[in-house]
Amino acid sequence: MNRERAHDRGDLKRIAREAMVEKGLEPDFSRDSLAELAAIRAAAPVDVSGARDLRDRLWVSIDNDDSRDLDQLTVAEPLDGGAVKILVAIADVDALVAKGTALDGHARTNTTSVYTAAEIFPMLPEKLSTDLTSLGEGEDRLSVVVEMTVGADGVVQGSEVYRASVRNRAKLAYDSVSVGLEGGEFPERARAVAGVPEQLRLQDGVAQRLRTRRSEQGALDLETIEPHAVFADDAIVDLRLQEKNRARQLIEDFMIAANGVTARFLAARKIPALRRVVRSPERWQKIVSVAAQYGDRLPAAPEVGALQAFLVKRRRADPVRFPDLSLVIVKLMGAGEYVVEKPGDAPIGHFGLAVRDYTHSTAPNRRYPDLVTQRLLKTALAGGAPAYSVPELEGLASHCTEQEDDANKVERRVRKSAAALLLEKRVGQRFDGVITGASEKGTWVRIFEPPAEGKLVHGFDGLEVGDRLRVKLIGTDVERGFIDFVRVG
Repeated sequence: MNRERAHDRGDLKRIAREAMVEKGLEPDFSRDSLAELAAIRAAAPVDVSGARDLRDRLWVSIDNDDSRDLDQLTVAEPLDGGAVKILVAIADVDALVAKGTALDGHARTNTTSVYTAAEIFPMLPEKLSTDLTSLGEGEDRLSVVVEMTVGADGVVQGSEVYRASVRNRAKLAYDSVSVGLEGGEFPERARAVAGVPEQLRLQDGVAQRLRTRRSEQGALDLETIEPHAVFADDAIVDLRLQEKNRARQLIEDFMIAANGVTARFLAARKIPALRRVVRSPERWQKIVSVAAQYGDRLPAAPEVGALQAFLVKRRRADPVRFPDLSLVIVKLMGAGEYVVEKPGDAPIGHFGLAVRDYTHSTAPNRRYPDLVTQRLLKTALAGGAPAYSVPELEGLASHCTEQEDDANKVERRVRKSAAALLLEKRVGQRFDGVITGASEKGTWVRIFEPPAEGKLVHGFDGLEVGDRLRVKLIGTDVERGFIDFVRVG
């Protein structure tokens, strides 16, 4: 592939914007939205009636190093008998972004923030999502709190949902917190607030109980590769993988538990709601065939526990190829979707998480279904009529599912172009890799360093998924996100 000129981050931004428009997503906010934003003031009176004052608790946030759109805080309190009370505070975005406003209209159109290598397209303007509706350090904010009592066996024994004012005592990051949880030193920001290191250890212990409990129920532990571009000014200098660690797992475990509590809270009050589901795989026999290729047998009918046991075995046997196997299983299971659960409906559940009751509620700054759920919670707490009718929810369920899929396609499209940009000046170099796909459509190879995937255009005869090989880069196309390799050696 010929290259007329070198590309830069500006090209990626253009590609990202073109992809957004192509998929029906709005890259910019309307004039009416910006006018509403200008009218919002940090000191504007917010209705705090019925909200508890929990600002004295040791609330902390744990997120990415550069995240400022902080959706949740956590705190833990030990109880008798080994039980622990976990509180998850979720930013009250609805307090400033009312249903039916222009700002809400933009969020409803896109339904999610879109995170590309070139540019972030937030669901809400940054003045809101990273400031006024973010649970920023040292700020007094309104929230919806999900309170859970977790027993020593990892079972949620009781729960409560209510509104409360909170204050973030320490803005922390996954990687540095994980160092402390794994026996190293906690970051200075955590150590600067008395009691926070102990808080983090207590929370981690509860998260491990929750994770063990879910694992016993068959929750799938998958691992897929999504490299993130690293820039120095406008030049891309690397692709890095986001590694799993204890702090990420802590937040993941708490959010899964909080989403379950939220789903059950609305169901108990006979309020129709959006559920996040992954159905029992219709292509289960394909999954059975994949397992058979490794000499393993899965039952004829879908069984999440058996699939998890197979995945655990394969991760231990071949960690290098496990992400590629995970991706195959994810595709065969089918994508998650939003559905409406009406009072009396039998829950569909989430096959991958091995839970019956699940919704999205913990990221209202970033996902529209979470904002919808928050409004349903608040009207339920106030004793009013549901914020959305069943027909409204049915339209939103379909729309949010479609827009999420399109947002994922935009992110993948830009990720491929970013990889091509990084490799643009390395044509002719050789790399070690592994075959990730082999079909009539082509043969695909993932190189290890940098972690990028491209097409093997020559020398693919006889190769199968999982085979390791040496390849030479022969061309890139940043505009289309193409990377071409040939086999060598």
